[in-house]
Amino acid sequence: MPASTPIIVVGHKNPDNDAICAAVAYAHLKNELARRDEAAGRPASSYVPARLGPLPPETAWVLKSNGLPAPEIIGHIHARVLDVMTPSPLSIGRDATILEAGRLLRQHNIRALVVTNDDGTYRGLVTTRMIAERYIAATDKLEEGGADEVAVANDLIASLDQKVEDITETDVLVLDKDGLLKEAVEDLMASELREAVVLDADGFAIGIVTRSDVAVRPRRRVILVDHNETRQAVPGIEEAEVVEIIDHHRIGDVMTTSPIKFTNLPVGSSATIVTMEYRRFGIEIPRAIAAVLLSAIMTDTVVLKSPTTTYVDREQVEHLAGILDVDPVEFGLSVFKCRGGEAGMPVEKLVGADSKEFQIGDATVLIAQRETVDLPGVMEREEEIREYMRRLREAHGYEFVLLMVTDIVAEGSQFLCEGNRRIVNRAFDIECTGVGGTWMPGVLSRKKQVAAKILGA
Repeated sequence: MPASTPIIVVGHKNPDNDAICAAVAYAHLKNELARRDEAAGRPASSYVPARLGPLPPETAWVLKSNGLPAPEIIGHIHARVLDVMTPSPLSIGRDATILEAGRLLRQHNIRALVVTNDDGTYRGLVTTRMIAERYIAATDKLEEGGADEVAVANDLIASLDQKVEDITETDVLVLDKDGLLKEAVEDLMASELREAVVLDADGFAIGIVTRSDVAVRPRRRVILVDHNETRQAVPGIEEAEVVEIIDHHRIGDVMTTSPIKFTNLPVGSSATIVTMEYRRFGIEIPRAIAAVLLSAIMTDTVVLKSPTTTYVDREQVEHLAGILDVDPVEFGLSVFKCRGGEAGMPVEKLVGADSKEFQIGDATVLIAQRETVDLPGVMEREEEIREYMRRLREAHGYEFVLLMVTDIVAEGSQFLCEGNRRIVNRAFDIECTGVGGTWMPGVLSRKKQVAAKILGA
């Protein structure tokens, strides 16, 4: 894979504010460190943030209000055609001569040229093999009789002025730059030509792929933030090269072939760790990035009320609030208010926007969380919510689906559970029923207070 291919910085599936904001901020930090390396004459990579799902309302607000673009949404990290193609392939006009084509092929030591129409759009390919076949066809006349060597030589010389379009191959495999490489390889190996072209939406050639290009399968490089489990990672993670992990959850099952930098700290937010990295490397945090980081810490720690909150989180919050000159609690509450009311929210978003799968033995469970300032408003939709949870359970084969409706003002969560409630009841010594749910005072953290108990039950 070309060294210029950016390293992707990405959070988990069903991303929350911390997963996306930590990715945005960490990509910015890594690019600043790369510029420092380049200034010192050291090789450096570039980094781009990405996400695996829609933007939560609070994330959309904090990015837009600070003039930051939303990270690109990606569906997988499998190798693509884009990762192996030769970009901006050399081209020649259809009216050019074979002599001109041959010179270009020799000068640039390549085996194929893109032939273009008068408007520059793609027409076909001319290759060294095609030119060679033209010359071989001329020498065949000697064996057929009726032509002497001088006549054949004159024919070959005359052919040098022949138009490229006369030997252009138009039956060429066309690939999508974002197509899966493994599928493109199968098509390329099955084609008569050794080359394929990549076109843009307007019909211009933007890349060329040869069988040599796909001989070695590339691995896209990625930094994981806010998770380190394959179940929560981008599809195709097993084919990628994980180069770094930033997380504050339990150690999962992501495997690497080489040692990497793995920063895993028992703090309330991945954004806390990213803030610490800025300070450790002495990189100034711009106001926009400070706002993104502060929003993530405040949502992930439920405005510093969650039991996952540590003195380290509070220190980073104080530092970021100082950059922004804001009261951190007021700022945090304003972020939560951006989520809007739950009355008209689609039920799949209300339940699934912040949900994570966990493995319990051979079973898989889903634990979702909805943090709100209007618990009664959510509970008015209980019947609809439970019906959707039942559909989720049936569709994915979950042992149970648990929704924590967390009231950040009252500092507790209402448990709604569909499926095998015995596991939840046993873990918390409660009687979680099918109607009304169960109020859990002081329970704010899915990771520390809920998932940890259920997994250990």
